[in-house]
Amino acid sequence: MGRHELREQVFLFLFRVEFHNTEEMPEQARLFLENSDVALTQADADYIQVRTDAVMAKIAEADKLINENTEGWDTARMGKVELTALRLAVYEIRFDEDIPDSVAINEAVELAKKYGQDNSGGFVNAILSKIVKLGD
Repeated sequence: MGRHELREQVFLFLFRVEFHNTEEMPEQARLFLENSDVALTQADADYIQVRTDAVMAKIAEADKLINENTEGWDTARMGKVELTALRLAVYEIRFDEDIPDSVAINEAVELAKKYGQDNSGGFVNAILSKIVKLGD
């Protein structure tokens, strides 16, 4: 499975964070990986689990950064799709030096367009662009 497909699987798993508490996530991981619509190798499943755990560990920091770079919005009011795409991209921008910022933004925008509302891609792009400019 390629990086794009793996990122989408991480996004789909990470989406569950909004609907389950921390204690339920190991069971959610098992269910997600067992009932995946795509064929996952053990390496794919391991990557998805490790990556999701890493993003989840940084949610508080990502949310703070997101909240600091929005006007009239905060993470409590955002759509779950947009918030999940933003969290994943912020993790990649701030904590994964192997992924270029432009790739993280583009992938987040595409996920927001695919799973969100009509204006989700622009919303995600605007916030991530501000965050990237801060880091320059």
